[in-house]
Amino acid sequence: MTATKTTDIDATVALVELMQKSGADVVRIAVDSKKDAAALAEIRQQTTANLSVDLQENYRLAEIVAPHVDKIRYNPGHLYHHETDKPWQEKVRFIAGVAADNDCAVRVGVNCGSMDPAKKDRYDADDSISPMLESALEHCEFLDSIDFTRYCVSLKDSDPAKVVEVNTRFADQRPDIPLHLGVTEAGMPPEGIIKTRIAFEQLIGKGIGDTVRVSLTLPNARKGEEIVAGASIVEDIYAGRVRSVVNFNTNALNIISCPSCSRVENEAFVDLAQQVKEMTQYAKDHAITIAVMGCRVNGPGETDDADLGLWCGPKVVNLKKGTESLGAFPYDEILPRLKSELDKLIVN
Repeated sequence: MTATKTTDIDATVALVELMQKSGADVVRIAVDSKKDAAALAEIRQQTTANLSVDLQENYRLAEIVAPHVDKIRYNPGHLYHHETDKPWQEKVRFIAGVAADNDCAVRVGVNCGSMDPAKKDRYDADDSISPMLESALEHCEFLDSIDFTRYCVSLKDSDPAKVVEVNTRFADQRPDIPLHLGVTEAGMPPEGIIKTRIAFEQLIGKGIGDTVRVSLTLPNARKGEEIVAGASIVEDIYAGRVRSVVNFNTNALNIISCPSCSRVENEAFVDLAQQVKEMTQYAKDHAITIAVMGCRVNGPGETDDADLGLWCGPKVVNLKKGTESLGAFPYDEILPRLKSELDKLIVN
């Protein structure tokens, strides 16, 4: 997925080309406004890459972008932010109709941190897998009912064990539907690659999964490393070089961070994630999860399950303890604040 502002056409095209040269078969670009959509039309003219558009909250943008892409990705959890009086089925019918008219595929992208609120409320707070699974199955059933079958599904979490479980359960019930695999907010190398490898080995090794994405927190110039890592993991699996016997230590410090994408409102987020990793090394033997998120779209929800969470805005970083907000602080003040809260958790 590109990490530039979509309206920065030259930079986005350059990143698309970098990813394509690194071996990417599909490059995903986020569109969150009509300006983004207009830029996407120009980007399409400057690259031969297969493009997937990442629809955010405004599902109606599908109509504008569909002529310029090969795939439309929507998140069921984001369908509740616009035109709240309309049922989600009407919105999906619109997306599917636009996709069919423009010869586009669709990906139903279900994420742990931005789920259908109605599904989430039906299960215990510690059960994030069941609402993801139910949402995915429900959307598949609806797409089938309107005779739209050119779609795939992704079910992503930052915990590789949950990625394995939810995708295994889905594949048991709908083995006919292609699955796109990924560990969301896997973090920085090498830990992010290790988490992803664990999930991919256990799923692909059982014949589950059709396409993959490796999501790493990296500056734009290094985004090609995601594709190289993914290709290497898949090649190893098919050659029998699997490493999942190595247990990922879940009783140690766990830093979750999202891949830098075009939704990031301040590029300082990437540097901040690295600084958090370095600053917190003294707590490496404590079972504490810290989440560093780069935007307002997924940041608030996807930090809820972390012991401490940072989600980054244009000028301030929002600090959370679980679901509790601890305030917003300038980028140059957030590390001492984070350390103070981390020290409290260690003592307790």
